[in-house]
Amino acid sequence: MNSKSSKKTAPKHTTKHTTKHTTKHKTTRKKISSKTPTEKQPRKPRRSANPETRRRMSGTRVSTTGLMTGSMTGSMTESESTSQHLATRRKTPAATEVTFEGAERLQKVLAAAGLGSRRGLEKRIEAGHIQINFETATLGATVKMGDRVDFEGRTFKAEASQPEHRTIIYHKPEGEVTTRSDPEGRRTVFDRLPPLKDSRWIAIGRLDLNTAGLLLLTTDGELANQMMHPSSQVDREYLCRIRGEVSDEQIQKLLRGVKLEDGMANFSDLVAGEVTAGHAWYTVTILEGRNREVRRLWEAVGAQVARLKRVRFGPVFLPAKVRTGRHEELTPKDHRILREDVGLPARSTQLELREVRQQARRGPKSSR
Repeated sequence: MNSKSSKKTAPKHTTKHTTKHTTKHKTTRKKISSKTPTEKQPRKPRRSANPETRRRMSGTRVSTTGLMTGSMTGSMTESESTSQHLATRRKTPAATEVTFEGAERLQKVLAAAGLGSRRGLEKRIEAGHIQINFETATLGATVKMGDRVDFEGRTFKAEASQPEHRTIIYHKPEGEVTTRSDPEGRRTVFDRLPPLKDSRWIAIGRLDLNTAGLLLLTTDGELANQMMHPSSQVDREYLCRIRGEVSDEQIQKLLRGVKLEDGMANFSDLVAGEVTAGHAWYTVTILEGRNREVRRLWEAVGAQVARLKRVRFGPVFLPAKVRTGRHEELTPKDHRILREDVGLPARSTQLELREVRQQARRGPKSSR
């Protein structure tokens, strides 16, 4: 995009939003805090999943995709290359042997091996068609490392593996639902994703029908669960366009907390942007992912959201080059960094069934 088109499309507050996240320039906007305007309060960094992430994000905001400047068009500039970012991290020594502690459900391991759906496999287990270590398996049986599994005349051994998972950034447009199938026939986010073999895309959180922006999808179930769990305190950043004016009293309520039908909630960070004819722009951050939480918070203080777009999820930002309805895949190294940022090991370990090839028995040699 050339400079002329940028001036036409980007809101006037884009420059202000850029200076907020850049260490080379002074911030030209006033951050709204829960303190009185007369008190001078230092800007506290956004919270993130672990101390290392907080340290990295307290200065120049670096992610696997670049530095976010933020606008309703999703524009951003890159501050560091991914290779430079990776070079600053401490290298984890490679494990000499992969092990797996604990056990997995039998149907889960069989389904991961591409031997059928979980429901179909459960029926086979109930019918007594599967054996574990020469004993007929029952529903609820588990498999641990080293176990032998017999299924339809084939023999498998449970071994530990470290698969290379995939994670993509999807720029969700308004009008799509975050579900695999919609009874009303509406378009889903999964309609545009690349096909997978022996795995499936898992959405890390949801965006409602009228919310656009960053949606992370992965084949790593452990990563998805960790990022979505409230205890992880992974922050989500949204750009909001609010109809009408918002008073200081309303803003203080949003920062202190308001009572919703599912409990207390608040914005952990709120920064005011430009006020245009009949609208005001705000960048807000939440540490949970409740259903329609951002919209409900604004509605609780009498404000109405005109447009809503997610621009960040944890350390991952929505890059400018990913246009609406398109996606970009993270590299395996970036995926491992994302796992570490939420307190997980760099590589996931899981049980995998490897087929044991049985040698054909040779008959006795015929005598001549």
